Amino acid sequence: MIDVNQLRKGTIYLEDNNLLRVLDYTHNKTGRGGATIRVVVRNLRTGATFERTYPSGNRVEDVRLESSEVEYLYDDGEFLTFMDQETYDQPQLRRDIFGDDTLYLKEGMKLKLVRYQNEIIDYELPTSVDMLVTESEMAVAGDTANSPSKKVTTETGLVVQVPLFVKEGDTIRIKTEDGSYMTRV
Repeated sequence: MIDVNQLRKGTIYLEDNNLLRVLDYTHNKTGRGGATIRVVVRNLRTGATFERTYPSGNRVEDVRLESSEVEYLYDDGEFLTFMDQETYDQPQLRRDIFGDDTLYLKEGMKLKLVRYQNEIIDYELPTSVDMLVTESEMAVAGDTANSPSKKVTTETGLVVQVPLFVKEGDTIRIKTEDGSYMTRV
């Protein structure tokens, strides 16, 4: 059990047999009375997002999670297939669990799958990925007033805002947290 004052963004805990991940945390202290802890959480099994409020001093059940490194193999349209690097098992996850993050997945890429009691509940992408630029807008000469940029499309279909010097055939590094351009590789 952990105190609700220890909840922070990314913490996973168990409540009413639901695994909840904290997305946002605020600590409110009024003039009189005790403090309240307000958290926005996502149910890791259903994907629902909602808000919870706890009085300061309450306790919630923390969970022990296991993670394993896997290699992304392929997408069959409905499921994504991975291979565990230690056991060579090939777990499959529904494509909709990843949402738009499927645009960061390339064959052979390493990532982590997070398990709770042998149930895969979450994933962790690497902080950045290198992608090949397959399509690029034309850069307009003289369009250099305020940090000019253009849109490019990568090999997975991800559209990224990049500086004008990036061209088709270049490999760029993209931050997976927000999909922003980092550097040309």
